Amino acid sequence: MDPSQPKGEPVRRRELTLQEYESGVRRGDRAVLARAITLIESRHPRHLETAQQLLTRLMPYTGKSFRVGITGVPGVGKSTFIEVLGTNLTAAGHRVAVLAVDPSSGISGGSILGDKTRMLRLSTDPNAFIRPSPSAGTLGGVASKTREAMLLCEAASFDVVLVETVGVGQSEAMVAEMTDFFLVLMIPGAGDELQGIKRGLLEFADAIAVTKADGDNLKRAERATREYQSAMSFMRPREDGWTCPVLTCSARENTGLDRIWQHVVGHHEALEASGRLQARRREQMLRWMWALVDEQMHVMLTENQTVRDMLPELEQQVLDGIVPPTVGAHRIFAAFRSGRSRLPKGS
Repeated sequence: MDPSQPKGEPVRRRELTLQEYESGVRRGDRAVLARAITLIESRHPRHLETAQQLLTRLMPYTGKSFRVGITGVPGVGKSTFIEVLGTNLTAAGHRVAVLAVDPSSGISGGSILGDKTRMLRLSTDPNAFIRPSPSAGTLGGVASKTREAMLLCEAASFDVVLVETVGVGQSEAMVAEMTDFFLVLMIPGAGDELQGIKRGLLEFADAIAVTKADGDNLKRAERATREYQSAMSFMRPREDGWTCPVLTCSARENTGLDRIWQHVVGHHEALEASGRLQARRREQMLRWMWALVDEQMHVMLTENQTVRDMLPELEQQVLDGIVPPTVGAHRIFAAFRSGRSRLPKGS
């Protein structure tokens, strides 16, 4: 107990220095890594500056991991799959980080926190690290912080980063964009009501795994595998020269997961040998920069007082069909420029 701390108040942790953050992350200290991710998620201006300095210092130590995106329809058993796969990988000598992109977390609290309590074995594994996404902000903001968290995990010598997407929709595209391999988990006999979701997921897939292929489900899983193989024959692969495999697995029985990982490794080695891996990552970093520019520009616009004063009436006019969206956008930028021009010198 800190003797200077008033009784009855929670003990405040001392803020780490930039050097302490850097050295702690570099030696793979999970507690420091967790605090470093909290730092990059913070919106405090002082934290923002430290976070940027930290990321800049750690950049030379990033980029050496398998970056795997994992998604799946509801009920697919994603948490169980990730825990068993992660445990298999740590047993084989890997260090595994599990991150999440959850656009619903700002409303519902997200499911990754629940996933962490269910992944008891993996969450206590000294060679694993599980981290939920930020609990607020837009999907773009959540994905931005997940990208930064991925770089921190790589600098902490986690050589496998599993990025889980909790939602279904735009989050899939963003996770596919930030990873090297995108694995889609499907459930046997899901029914026609999920066909629309399936189509959207399959467009991003580097591999499809039909889960719960055990017991009475085995025949249905094999039938679903054939159906997906047929469907994928009509779709263009995400990477030229790569055929998207459709596999079966059972996390409960720990069968088929090693084969899935072999495909991840094979895909990674093929990309690396062709030079496409580094080219893809360079392109991702550039698109990430411009995505951040777009995000920050949106914040600047909505925080500008002149824009805020005119937005309610303008938005209503757009909703009522009086003003076209293109004209509305033009008026927002005009108001922003006008507001900036009226700022006193030195502002």
